[in-house]
Formats: sequence, C-alpha cells, structure tokens
Amino acid sequence: MCSHQPPCPAADSADHDAARIVVSRPEQGWSLLCNGVVIFDDTGELLPDRRTVEPRRPALV
Repeated sequence: MCSHQPPCPAADSADHDAARIVVSRPEQGWSLLCNGVVIFDDTGELLPDRRTVEPRRPALV
C-alpha cells in the first residue's frame, strides 16, 4: 500500500503506527495509515488482518 520512499513500516512491525496518514476523519475519530492500519483517537488500532490493538490508557493511581 505504501508507495513513497523510504517506505513506511509494515502493519506487522512494532513501529507500524509511524506510517503516514493517507485518510483522516477527525470528526469520526479515526485515520487510515498507508500500511492499512486504522488508528483511533482513543489510541486503539485495527490492523489489516482484522486484529485489534486495545487503547493504551495511563494507569490510574
């Protein structure tokens, strides 16, 4: 999906959320990265293979 140089990290790499945004829908709370990952405002993620990454929220003290 990524066509620019240098290419963005793949969706299955540890730094996949460093890819460039290709579609942004801030009014809906999500953005699509060039590697196919959808990131949400709450820090949750949807990977291209339909797996989810839970939001990373700070621990309450």
